[in-house]
Amino acid sequence: MRDGGIDEKLNGGASMTALRVLHVDDDPVIRAVVEISLGRDPAFAVRSCESSSDALAIVAEWSPHLILTDVVMPEMDGPAMLARLRQHEGTARIPVVFMTGRVASAELEHLHGLGAAGVIAKPFDPLTLSASVRRHLRAAGMKALFHGFMRRLQSDAEALAECRRMLGQQRGTASVLASIRSVAHALGGAAGIFGLHEISRRASELEEAVIGGNADDVAAVEDALDGLLAAMEQR
Repeated sequence: MRDGGIDEKLNGGASMTALRVLHVDDDPVIRAVVEISLGRDPAFAVRSCESSSDALAIVAEWSPHLILTDVVMPEMDGPAMLARLRQHEGTARIPVVFMTGRVASAELEHLHGLGAAGVIAKPFDPLTLSASVRRHLRAAGMKALFHGFMRRLQSDAEALAECRRMLGQQRGTASVLASIRSVAHALGGAAGIFGLHEISRRASELEEAVIGGNADDVAAVEDALDGLLAAMEQR
């Protein structure tokens, strides 16, 4: 069974599987506290280990949704483990949240620069740890959705460019216009969610041009399509 989305799980949706959180820390007391804290939240299934090498082995067979890790550990520290994860396609997108007592702005900037999904300061409050992890998971979920949308945007741009070429050649105009309207409608609704407001505006204008035009006069559609393609190029 495929896992449901992060939001579905966090909101207690119909998915039968919990969000898998892997905790890595060489201190057994910290591991115990984190297990108890997160274990009280039914959205989470928690596993813990004492080293980065153990964590990498668990990742290979358990596929956690999020890794919560200490920064300073023997043999392989948290940043080194993150670098190892990023080297492989299957683990590159797992969000990693560091837990550290080093919370000076320079240290936080460094960890975020490495690609961390977030930082939780030590000492942490066991009663609010679950809420902190939930926030980081939601943020990671939105980031994953954004990257997926950007990949879709590239595909849509290629499809629209082909439609533009076919309009210029007056090939299958009616079906091409239907395809353009479908893509424009989807972009008009989704692009603004991710802050791409110019693309959203141009897509809505293109949809209106298709609705208001006809198969014999597509000049307005071509102009609107050119505007949308330019906005997509400049994103």
